[in-house]
This record gives sequence, C-alpha cells and structure tokens, in this order.
Amino acid sequence: MSDKKRHITIVGGGITGLAAAFYLQKEIEAKGLPIRFLLLEEKDRLGGKIQTWRHEGFVIEQGPDSFLERKTSAAQLAADLGLEQDLVRNSTGQAYIWHKERLMPIPEGAVMGVPTKLMPFVTTKLISWPGKLRAAADLILPATVGDGDISVGDFFRRRLGDEVIENLIQPLLSGVYSGDIDNLSLLASFPQFAQMEKQHRSLILAMKHSRPQAKGQGKPKGIFLTLKNGLESLVEGIESRLPAEAVRKNTGVQELRKQENGSYTLVTKDGERIETDAVLFTIPHAAAEPLLRPYAAVPSLPSAKPHMVATISLAFPETAVDLRLEGTGFIVPRNSGAKITACTWAHRKWPHTTPAGKALLRCFVGKAKEQSFMQMTDEEIVEMALHDLHKTMTIRQKPDFYRVTRLQNAIPYVVGHQAWVQDVSAKVADSLPGVLLAGASYSGVGVPDCIDQGKKAVPNLLASVQKAAKQER
Repeated sequence: MSDKKRHITIVGGGITGLAAAFYLQKEIEAKGLPIRFLLLEEKDRLGGKIQTWRHEGFVIEQGPDSFLERKTSAAQLAADLGLEQDLVRNSTGQAYIWHKERLMPIPEGAVMGVPTKLMPFVTTKLISWPGKLRAAADLILPATVGDGDISVGDFFRRRLGDEVIENLIQPLLSGVYSGDIDNLSLLASFPQFAQMEKQHRSLILAMKHSRPQAKGQGKPKGIFLTLKNGLESLVEGIESRLPAEAVRKNTGVQELRKQENGSYTLVTKDGERIETDAVLFTIPHAAAEPLLRPYAAVPSLPSAKPHMVATISLAFPETAVDLRLEGTGFIVPRNSGAKITACTWAHRKWPHTTPAGKALLRCFVGKAKEQSFMQMTDEEIVEMALHDLHKTMTIRQKPDFYRVTRLQNAIPYVVGHQAWVQDVSAKVADSLPGVLLAGASYSGVGVPDCIDQGKKAVPNLLASVQKAAKQER
C-alpha cells in the first residue's frame, strides 16, 4: 500500500453501520493499516431502530427486543465488546393465539405453526376438523417443482391449507417479518422451509425431523437473547470504542460524486464535501437509491406499499393486571378483528426488564393494509390497545406510564427479492467500484443479520482501498 492514508466512509449509524465501523477499527488497529474512516449519521443518535428506554427501573425496548441465539453474530459482538456477562436468555412459557376473543394455547409441538405432534394438533380448537384433515394432506403431497421464488403464503397454503395459515402460521411469521405473507418472498425470508421440503417432501415430517429432541423433563431453554440493560448497550459499547473524530451525527448525505481518479466525494446536506476512497451505504435503499442513480441504474426496492408499525409499552402495578393464564404473551391473526397484532407479557418473558411488583405489557399495532393508527395521537393508540387487552385479561387501572414508538419503513421482502439484490449489487459493483450496500433493505432484517452484513463488508472495503493504492504505484 502507498504511503497515502486511505479513507473509508460509512453512511448510516444503525447496527449495520456500527458493526462495520467496529470491526473495521479492529482490523486497522490489529494490522496497523494506514486507513482512517468516518461514520456519518443523519440523526442526533446512533442505533437506528435499536433504542432502549430506561425509566423508573424498567428496561423498555422501543424497537427490537432480542435476537435468536442460533444466529451467533450478535452474541459474538456482545462478547467482543466485553458484554458477554450481560447476556440474558428469555424465560419460556406457554404462548397463545387470539381466537374468537379468547386466548388459546399454541399446540405443543407446533414449530412456526407447523404441527409436529399428533395429539396436540388433533385436540386444538384453533383448527376445525376439515382444516386438520387438509393439513394432513401435507404427508402425501409431492414437493414443489422448480427453484423459483414464491410467496410464503402460497407455499404454506399448498402444503397445509388456508385454515392453518390464517390461524397459526400467519400470526407467527408476521411477528418476524412485518407485512403480508401473501407478498413475502419465501427464498429471501424463510429459505429453510423450501430446503426442508426438497429434502423431506413433507413439511410436517421435515419439521419433526429437525425439531430438537427433549432431554429430561425440565423447562425448555429460551432461544432468544438480549442484554440486561437493553439492546442499546451494543450501540453504546461500539460508540465508546470508536475514535470520537470517526463519528459524525446530524450529518446526512445528499449527493455522491464519482471522481476521475476512482475516488468519491460525498456532499452533506450542509454542503460539506468529504473526499473518500470507498463508501459503505447502510441506510435504507429508498435513501441510497437517489445517490446511486446518476451512475448506476439501480431498480427501486420491489415492495407492497411500505407501512408503519408501532410499539406500545404499558407499565402497571403487578396487582392491577390479572393475566388469568400462565405464559409469556399472545399473537393475533389478521382476521381476528382486533387492532393489536401481538402482546408480550414482558415482566414474565424478560423478568430483568421490570422492577419487583410491577407489570410491563408490550403491544404491537400496524398491519399491512391497516394504517389508520398513524393518524392517531399516542393517547388514542394506547386506548385502542387497552380496548383489545380488556377482552383477554382484567386490567384494573390506567397504566402508571406508557411509551408509544412508531417505526417507519417496515418493508417486507416481496417475491423476487433475492434476484433484485443480485441485480442491484451487480450494477453498483460495475458502475461504482468501491461502493457497497448493506443493511435491512438487502439481506436480512434481524439484528444478527444486520451485524453479519456490516461485518462482511469490512474485508471488501479494505480490498477496495488496497486495490486503489496499488493502481497509484
């Protein structure tokens, strides 16, 4: 590498950009690389949708609240930040589905709504006998022919029928990917299901085969992890380890200019010009697209109309809430008539979030085709949530306090998403060498998925600036 100190810019201070910055800094320090970098964030805080509200002894997540343990990058990041001892596993318990304004237990052995045990499925009142017989047809139906993408809804309807989809699978899967499962890409969102069908033909048999065998009679171990002081601990941990001069908040980018020598100029919304050798965009594609368009004919993100979701956190004295049932919460099918889409009894699922003697309910609203709540005040949204909650539990008083958080750009991956990502990546690589894209718009929306994308971008950024250095020799 030449003596000139190379420069990398990361645009976007959500968890993708932060992970990229953290692991880039580690590489620079470990190898003594003559590289400096700058992370630009348009807002006045880092973390994007990760935001923890610590209030009166409560630890309240306003965005994502946890991550799957089997996706190891988030726990590894916590360990790399010295936060391994702060990792907390969720408490397990019965989960329920809203059915005819009652809470019915999800049948034992149902994996993402797919039955793997006979008797719990036979005896559940969530599915009628015709619906159960239709689901059993999965055992004899042939596997799907071809490798093309289809919607998650189409895939499960073919295997298990409409009733299992609407009453079990849809509310479970919609909690992972916000949006309509009839538009949601199978290959981009749940490729494991397509692979299971190929290997085992029957989805029920595949799920039964893949289901962990119980060891002993103890309570099952939770599969989710978080941090005892909230997921924002990851954000704070990274920010504290980055050089102060490498982070710029309140700095949005309005233009990308490609220079004749192969470097780039970023023009901020304040008119400042930042010269750089490589750029990683971790902002939503809708924000990155106009910056790329002058040089690369990138297509827009294919999607149903973007929609909004909201989280409603409600704090009570524990004696004011009679849940009647043991468990950790419930999900709501889209055909239920309820406005909320789910409710977590957070003081049970995550006991560390709630002081002794208190209860914390965390509700969600925002269906793909029902966005009227966006015109409501916070107080009206709370009243709407309480109206639904009163149908399933006794709540004896108003909440001590609440917090409503609206999240924008809840965009599901529609059919054809993977092909779109490949197309966009190829066009950017061809027209804008040294410019990379990562984040929730592209290859996964969960916290570990975004961390993975940021981490994987680091060697590509380094290779890009090293190539530029060699060309100047």
